[in-house]
Amino acid sequence: MSLDEDALEYHRRDPPGKIRISTTKPTQTQRDISLAYSPGVAAPCREIDEDPEKAYEYTAKANLVGVVSNGTAVLGLGDIGAQASKPVMEGKGVLFKRFADIDVFDIELDLQDPDDVVTAVKSMEPTFGGINLEDIKAPECFEIEERLRDEMDIPVFHDDQHGTAIISGAALLNACELTQRDLEDTKVVFSGAGASAIACAEFYVSLGVSRDNIMMCDSSGVITEKRATSEDLNEFKQRFAVDRPEGDLADAMEGADVFVGLSVGGIVSQDMVASMADDPIVFAMANPDPEIGYEEAKDARDDTVIMATGRSDYPNQVNNVLGFPFIFRGALDVRATEINEEMKVAAAEALADLAKEDVPDSVVKAYGEDRLQFGAEYIIPKPLDQRVLFKVAPAVARAAVGSGASRIDIDLGGYEEKLEARLGKSREMMRVVLNKAKSQPKRVALADGDHPKMIRAAYQMQDEGVAEPVLIGDRVEIVQQAADLALDFEPEIVDPDDGGWEEYVDAIYEKRKRRGVTRQEAEELIEDGNYLGSAMVECGDADAMLSGLSHHYPSALRPPLEVIGTADDAEYAAGVYMLTFENRVIFVADATVNFSPDAEALAEIADNTAELAKRFNVEPRVAMLSYSNFGSVDNDYTRQPRKAAELLREQGVDYPVDGEMQADTAVVEEILNGRYDFAELDEPANVLVFPNLESGNIGYKLLQRLGGAEAIGPMLVGMAKPVHVLQRDDEVKDIVNLAGVAVVDAQKNHGDTDVWSHDDLEH
Repeated sequence: MSLDEDALEYHRRDPPGKIRISTTKPTQTQRDISLAYSPGVAAPCREIDEDPEKAYEYTAKANLVGVVSNGTAVLGLGDIGAQASKPVMEGKGVLFKRFADIDVFDIELDLQDPDDVVTAVKSMEPTFGGINLEDIKAPECFEIEERLRDEMDIPVFHDDQHGTAIISGAALLNACELTQRDLEDTKVVFSGAGASAIACAEFYVSLGVSRDNIMMCDSSGVITEKRATSEDLNEFKQRFAVDRPEGDLADAMEGADVFVGLSVGGIVSQDMVASMADDPIVFAMANPDPEIGYEEAKDARDDTVIMATGRSDYPNQVNNVLGFPFIFRGALDVRATEINEEMKVAAAEALADLAKEDVPDSVVKAYGEDRLQFGAEYIIPKPLDQRVLFKVAPAVARAAVGSGASRIDIDLGGYEEKLEARLGKSREMMRVVLNKAKSQPKRVALADGDHPKMIRAAYQMQDEGVAEPVLIGDRVEIVQQAADLALDFEPEIVDPDDGGWEEYVDAIYEKRKRRGVTRQEAEELIEDGNYLGSAMVECGDADAMLSGLSHHYPSALRPPLEVIGTADDAEYAAGVYMLTFENRVIFVADATVNFSPDAEALAEIADNTAELAKRFNVEPRVAMLSYSNFGSVDNDYTRQPRKAAELLREQGVDYPVDGEMQADTAVVEEILNGRYDFAELDEPANVLVFPNLESGNIGYKLLQRLGGAEAIGPMLVGMAKPVHVLQRDDEVKDIVNLAGVAVVDAQKNHGDTDVWSHDDLEH
């Protein structure tokens, strides 16, 4: 099936189109409907009538953008009209929602006259928090945006102009840094003089490029002062008329530092690239075919050509989705009256800075790369990098406040955490953990310390203040890898080959001498980073330990179990996953350790998991799972979870626990309260204890993959000191997250903290 056929099927699949409206408040009961509409809706109406600003408080305006087009300049399709542009505008709405959690109404106006467009859009100001103009032809787009910005008190942004300008501006900042160019002295040539090209040129001036060093070419050649006086050039082109003899694009490119293409494919030759200055910067952004192909431009010279295109199949894609969702996010959150030049510059600088940071594994995998690192092939972040939200939106919000464009001031210190909550419950909850870890960082021993992921994780822990990492591994290898990864830090390294570990050998020998381990064998075991790290924790030279990145789970778990062991009041360690859904958190145990636990083991696992839930400020409600409901089946298998629940109640635990029960009974309120009103649980369970390892492992993976849950873990409970065993395919963020959990475990062990308060969750 061709791409066109795939696309048609994608769009027509029921329900047709790509967007729909969903409710954000309960609508299940008559009272819900009364609150949502009549008579309850009268109360917010009266409040807004008295104070129009309260529309931001009582309606969706604060998170609603109108994507407006008349379809006169749809990318790659031209003037196809308002109706035919609707799939593009719906797509724009998808991107707003997907990347920045912004709701959109797409508005297609069957209007051509700029006066009519301005009147129509201006009349919709009460509806929206911002307006994104899209696919309106030049030069009308300039007039429409300028007038709407002057006449409306909400942000108006023509993405075709400013989006490309901001993203390519970020690329320009980094490309000039890599080639050691001073922006003010950089000579820039444009191919194309439409809306995007003019907006880019104006924005580059805002970044520091001298207007005198910009040369713009349209289909007739270089825009010169002579042409400006003799031809019918619009005022926007005239701003870039230069005092020089007439010439064509080839003449303009000779000796230029930067080429910016926003015209048509294939108009730049290798000879033209060869004529440019040393280490030229080539932004060939015509779509779908660039002004010159990536390979052609690279092969045109022996020195470095820093190349960017609008295509996703080459490095350095200039993609507007890196800009508009996050710019509007920051603008909406401070109720900005406009998107001004300061806000746009802040966005570009934030993108440029982000490209210099270590790239998450998830982003590298998403693009099928082995590695992404700041340099000629990576000067702007990738569109699927979720960190863009946390960098660009705060920068824009800060600039709005600083420039006086905001209606409200917000706590920019806590703003990033609110943004994290928009990307899912797990990020919100992990931010609480990491903040608590940062309050009193602890030493965390990292086995597999010469693994690149562990080194990168250690860098992030140290850079963000989450922990004091101690890398266990080959010293030379770790130092070399850190240099190769361009990580500017000096980690603490413990190399097993250094020797002098008599205290640790003694610790292992004392623990294992009546388990068949000789002194010589203890000396050999200390050469294993897992045993060395375990001994460091046992002897108090590290507060916590992470292991398992290069080992199967059982083999990574064995050393800490043998050297550190379980807590005084515990006989069993267990692996717990925290699964986060959109509005729900569930802890699942045991998914990694105990093959077939008896009732006593199940009770202990449940209690340790409940205590872990409390540490996340979740009040536990424990369900002992089975294929039976409260004795409906009676055999050895169902009696174990039933007895475990009884044991916990006899112990007088301070949380509700019941079972045995089926999984749907545990989590569906209608079943739990409708059929089993005698149950100890008044609300659905949030701690699910599976009867054995097989069911636990299967269950959590099904919930994660089919239920759309995000999984954090496995978190090891029941150990005497904080130890967590990673999965072999864990990413750097998983390692940092578990390090944060380990640090908070260690804080509790040291008496620094107990549970995380509601204030922690809010701040």
